Amino acid sequence: MHHIYFFSKYAKWLGIIAFIGTLFSNSSILKMLCLFGLFVLIEMALDFSVYKCSFLQVIGMLKVNKKYKNNMPSVDNYKCKVEYDLPFKGKWTAVNGCFTKEYSHSWGIPTQRYAYDFIILDENGKSYNGAFNQSENYYCYDRDVLSPADGVIVEVLNNAKDSLIFKRGQFYSRAKHIAGNYVVIKHDKQEYSTLAHLKEDSISVAVGETVSRGQPIAKCGNTGNSTEPHLHFQLQTGQSFYSSAGLPIHFKKILLSNVANYEKFDSRPHMGISQIPAGYVTRGFNAENLQ
Repeated sequence: MHHIYFFSKYAKWLGIIAFIGTLFSNSSILKMLCLFGLFVLIEMALDFSVYKCSFLQVIGMLKVNKKYKNNMPSVDNYKCKVEYDLPFKGKWTAVNGCFTKEYSHSWGIPTQRYAYDFIILDENGKSYNGAFNQSENYYCYDRDVLSPADGVIVEVLNNAKDSLIFKRGQFYSRAKHIAGNYVVIKHDKQEYSTLAHLKEDSISVAVGETVSRGQPIAKCGNTGNSTEPHLHFQLQTGQSFYSSAGLPIHFKKILLSNVANYEKFDSRPHMGISQIPAGYVTRGFNAENLQ
């Protein structure tokens, strides 16, 4: 399946270019090559779930923007009702996410405005050991994912298979949802967390179940729109992944530290550690809970 998908991504362009050529030439070869344009249909069929989720995300963005207008939640106007723990044991690296626009995970997508992507990096700035296209070779893969605070499970998806890794930044999702396998927890009125890209069949909690802070609920995986194994973690105003507003997360007791050779993994600039207020996280730093 992934060979067909990968081939179609390039073959379609041959058909498109050949079609343009037929506007200037009657060449029979160009007309035959136009058939490669049909690979567009194959790619759309294989990526149907992605297109559907993208549509839902756009609709959700319109709803959130209409509701909040120019008063979106921010560190200036919103204080968490609950203080959260990092949803893992040990030291992980934030490679996406911040509480400001400049270093945000996805500022233009309201739900994911304050989301984080966490992985584990070694002393050489690498996130895996061995073949890059095997999920199990990544340090964070199959690690415990913990509930960030007390709450009630309100939504679970648990049957998506790992995305296929082609090369850095290129993947094929085999999930019906961009979050892959995920858990949504209600912690307080209008404070819900989403933990996403979880390993297939690893979620150990069910809808309606009460969970405690630090309780293992799943394993880190590589499902959904995921370029490599990682944990996506966000706080939002409602249950919906698409039409809730993202909330800046204030953590209870955490320690941030510099990452050795981080620039080998990510050359983008990041905030200086002295600029980060207590209880907040931004990309480019290791983060861990303090007991």
